[in-house]
Amino acid sequence: MRARRLLAAVAAAPLLLLAGCGGAETGAEAGGATCPGGRIRFGIEPYEDPAKLKPAYQVLADALQRKLNCPVELKIVDDYSAEVLAMRNGQLELAQFGPLGYVFASTMADARPVASFADAKGALTTYTAGIWVRADSPITSVKDLAGKSIALSSPGSTSGDALPRYALKTDGVAESSVKIDYAGGHPEALLALVNGKVDAAEINSQQLASAQAAGTFKPDGFRQIWTSAPIPNDPITVSGKADPAFREAVTKALLELGPADVAQVGAFLDVDPPGPLVAVTKDTYQPLFDLAAELNLTEEDV
Repeated sequence: MRARRLLAAVAAAPLLLLAGCGGAETGAEAGGATCPGGRIRFGIEPYEDPAKLKPAYQVLADALQRKLNCPVELKIVDDYSAEVLAMRNGQLELAQFGPLGYVFASTMADARPVASFADAKGALTTYTAGIWVRADSPITSVKDLAGKSIALSSPGSTSGDALPRYALKTDGVAESSVKIDYAGGHPEALLALVNGKVDAAEINSQQLASAQAAGTFKPDGFRQIWTSAPIPNDPITVSGKADPAFREAVTKALLELGPADVAQVGAFLDVDPPGPLVAVTKDTYQPLFDLAAELNLTEEDV
């Protein structure tokens, strides 16, 4: 059922699905410490409809562009593996990864986390993975999923793939006994349950908030049978290939952005009310490295 393999994607044709320049030309000199090659390419994974993500991230990109006096180009990539490869192949200076995607970006592309999303008090925000069923379903626990179908997001997703599979393992349910359907994204997994195409679905707390706000999901008709421990929110990373002076400058600029600069992105990540970005390190995401080891995940699982 694993729809994509990272190593098989190395030779894939264009890795970047959508691209857009952030604002007007700034006149920054190509090769400068804050403007390598005359631009900064910022990759985003498609954890939500790209048409919705683009304008939200454009606000953040425009603010960063003003700070660094360098054009910031947004790249909404095809999937998790494409983003890892794009950074490894020198096509991205910056990238936001899901927590588990970062684990493999760290090892394969030397992605270095520098900032993530905070609440109004300046504390790093978290979210949770969840498994939901219809309110009238006979399924009351993860153990009851044996012989049933479940919609997951996409291979490599932290809350939409690895953690629900970890829940199966923890409760002694063989993956082979469950019909796993990779729906293609968090919204699609939720809709598969709403439309009665599966017995259960992963719905993380971020997608739950977004769907409720959009009126596409009414929790009263459904039940949550499992939830994960809190997951630290997505890191924004800088390529390890970048000049140290650039990494220092872009980190400083990100941490100086105001809540209004990141509020629209924060809304997708269930950060309300938003605060500024806060510093993170590899240690922040150690639980995800541990999860990958526990599940024996490799880059081929992304």
